Amino acid sequence: MLGSTEFPVLSKEGDITIGGVFSIHSQISKPLLSFTNDSESLICSRINFREFRFAQTMIFAIQEINNSSSLLPNISIGYKVYDSCGSTLPSMRAVMGLMNGQERTLDKTCSGQSSVHAIIGASESSSTIAMLQISGVFKIPVISHFATCACLSNRKEYPSFFRTIPSDYYQSRAIAKLVKHFGWTWVGVVRSDNDYGNNGMETFIAAASHEGVCVEYSEAISRTDPSWRVERAVRAIHDGTARVLVAFLAQGEMDILLEEALRQNLTGLQWVGSESWITAGHLAIERYSGILTGSLGFAIRKTLITGLQEFLLKVNPSQNPQSDLLREFWEAIIGCSFKSKFYVQKQCSGSERLEDNSNPFTDVSQLRISNNVYKAVYAVAHAMHNMLRCGPNVAVSQSCKWTDNLQMEQVVKQLQDVNFTLPSGERVNFDVNGDPTAIYELVNWQRNQAGDIKFVAVGSYEASIPNGEQLIMNEQSTTWASESPKMPHSVCSESCLPGFRQAVIQDKPICCFSCIACAAGEISNSSNPAECSRCPLEFWSNEDHSQCVPKVIEFLSFVETMGALLTAFSLLGASSTLLVLCVFFRFHHTPLVKASNSELSFLLLFSLTLCFLCPLTFIGRPTEWSCMLRHTAFGITFALCISCILAKTLAVVIAFKAKSPANTLMQCSAPLQKITVLSCTLLQVLVCVLWLLLAPPFPFKNTAHATERIILQCNLGSPIGFWAVLGYVGLLAMLCFILAFLARKVPDNFNEAKFITFSMLIFCAVWLTFIPAYVSSPGKFTVAVEIFAMLGSSFGLLCCIFAPKCYILLLKPERNTKKHMMGRNQ
Repeated sequence: MLGSTEFPVLSKEGDITIGGVFSIHSQISKPLLSFTNDSESLICSRINFREFRFAQTMIFAIQEINNSSSLLPNISIGYKVYDSCGSTLPSMRAVMGLMNGQERTLDKTCSGQSSVHAIIGASESSSTIAMLQISGVFKIPVISHFATCACLSNRKEYPSFFRTIPSDYYQSRAIAKLVKHFGWTWVGVVRSDNDYGNNGMETFIAAASHEGVCVEYSEAISRTDPSWRVERAVRAIHDGTARVLVAFLAQGEMDILLEEALRQNLTGLQWVGSESWITAGHLAIERYSGILTGSLGFAIRKTLITGLQEFLLKVNPSQNPQSDLLREFWEAIIGCSFKSKFYVQKQCSGSERLEDNSNPFTDVSQLRISNNVYKAVYAVAHAMHNMLRCGPNVAVSQSCKWTDNLQMEQVVKQLQDVNFTLPSGERVNFDVNGDPTAIYELVNWQRNQAGDIKFVAVGSYEASIPNGEQLIMNEQSTTWASESPKMPHSVCSESCLPGFRQAVIQDKPICCFSCIACAAGEISNSSNPAECSRCPLEFWSNEDHSQCVPKVIEFLSFVETMGALLTAFSLLGASSTLLVLCVFFRFHHTPLVKASNSELSFLLLFSLTLCFLCPLTFIGRPTEWSCMLRHTAFGITFALCISCILAKTLAVVIAFKAKSPANTLMQCSAPLQKITVLSCTLLQVLVCVLWLLLAPPFPFKNTAHATERIILQCNLGSPIGFWAVLGYVGLLAMLCFILAFLARKVPDNFNEAKFITFSMLIFCAVWLTFIPAYVSSPGKFTVAVEIFAMLGSSFGLLCCIFAPKCYILLLKPERNTKKHMMGRNQ
């Protein structure tokens, strides 16, 4: 059956007339254009039960208002419904017909008054825009139930436009959040090549990019495209690697896409749909189940309109026997024909029952867009009610002040201000752009136990909550995600493990990347970080670079091998020195001990014991007190030790170089030795006190030398103080060496000067070697080098000065006589 677009397909007279434009037919013929004759009428075919239900819902709402005593009392509402066939040209003809009374007229003058007071429609954004180009000039309010293009929110361009369906701006953003929620960062998109699809997809791609979702391909189709173009689009989808397809399609394009998808066996994709088709019952059939089962998408919240189903079941050709549309509808829904009985199809009687047929027209279980039509009619009624000042304040109770000259600007103004509640409890109002509050229901196509596809609400999306837009998933979504065999894994590159970062691949989207391990000292503890995070100064990355752990604090401790060995050598040296001290005390009355100046020897052995114990202050965790103690103890003990040796050397030189008598010499030598020891030691003490007062050493965490560990060491505070202490000890040692060298040929069998010379030679060699080793050694080895120098020089002094004497005292007592000490040549 064919239908014309020139005249209203459904109409009724009334005081107020509401126009309606719906895509009652889904196919349209293109007439041949001629410049000599009038163009042929546009012929539409293939009735759309869903759109026809929209038209009937409008009539139902008008009838409900006409029967109401509280809304527009004593005012009747009429209607004129036109068929736009889902195309822009019929929509323009429809709006012209609604404004003029009919599209073609022989009158040469216009009344200047529109035949309708408001228009509800159309079902497509492009058709609505085309209508607004004409109706907007005359400020006729247009309220769309299904036009979602975000471009229609432009109040400057469309000041008389309203809608009861949210803008695609919110739906596109909601879809972007949805794919991100499930981790689908690699998607393909297909859209209608019109205002609806292009604007919606533009917003989606921008929102998806913000969410970190990449688009592999973007295909556009139109229902008027040749078949090869649709075939090419489906092939691109089939060849893509993305397992999620976002379909921003109007119903017409969705129909032709699915047919081609069946032909090319396009399966295994997760479909994410727009509100245009996601609740279209005619698609939820077995034919498309292999493709669309499991689909997700946002839809307007469904509701219940009391009395609508009973009204729809009463639709019958007998209501208007002259209506070709009702006859066509009846033939299509019953599957019969009113034509001659000789046709193969069964004969229509008009008495068939709609209750006996399961069809999208009478199915009121998913009233979503129908409810938008219902709200639009009531919005017009409330606007007119307020405009006509209906109510008890008027002279006649509960009546309206009717006027024949209704201004369209006033209707628009009243529509902008409407704010009412439907019997279902739903609030209806418009924002400054003529849009309603954006609230969506997330729908999933699931099979029930009978095997039928049902639309199950698994979440919601609200743009009006105080904290901004929010996607809310319910328990059913979790169950579906865990149990669905079709749940895809759609990414361009697998997520980088902790310890790795993304590296962009040239000429690829940001979702396609390679994973590179984090550098030393850097971590990543989340999936797909763009950059690794550097650990704080006192932390370092673990082995897999997934977290920062405290750096290993390094210092020379007693428990490690090197520290234990140095401690052992230190205690060995101290014990050996104490043993020598005991030996000297045991033989203190013998000539050898007396000849060695027993007082200085005991003091020297005591200072050597301290020198051996001094390294113990260098081992262990540096503290404020240990740092100050270690260097001052080192400087003072070694100064005392070398001062004693210097005093002994002076005594030898004076004894064998002087010409005064021996008794006088001995009387002068003893005080000189004491003064030498005391003055040389006190001078070092003074240097150490000044060092501690002005810039004392302190514990220091060295993070510059080794990045992966902290070297805990003592900062010198003042390098000048350290080198002054060390230099002073070196100066004393050089004086000892020079004096001992001068006295090396003293004529006796036990020439102590020779042993002092050797000891000082070893002492100076050790400490001269220490300087470059100290400067170049890293970390705790700096301390170890200093301890080596102290132990080496101390053992050198002990062995060179006291080992020969202990040898005679213990093993060669026959040499321990005054005669032998003096020698033969005296």
